[in-house]
Amino acid sequence: MTDFATSMDRLLNQVRVWEQPRWQTDGRNDRAYALVQLLADLGADAEGHPRRPVPREHDLILPDQLRVVADDLLAAKPPAPVLEEAAAAVDDLRQTINRS
Repeated sequence: MTDFATSMDRLLNQVRVWEQPRWQTDGRNDRAYALVQLLADLGADAEGHPRRPVPREHDLILPDQLRVVADDLLAAKPPAPVLEEAAAAVDDLRQTINRS
């Protein structure tokens, strides 16, 4: 398994240029938003803060949201198992969108 930062960079390199129709194919937008929320939750847990819902913005904002919550998670310096969970979730999304 690759590390979280590498996994996130690979995902962002793949999706940052997508237009609206591509995001909407097979619910990719919903899956990406679910990852945004998961990463935000993991970051909140690592910082000892309450979990909060991340606003659901336009699909074209998803790469930015992913980058922000990923950076926040890394800044929180969570234990290795948390970063492994995050990397697995990112890799899972990449595999899912590559199949669809």
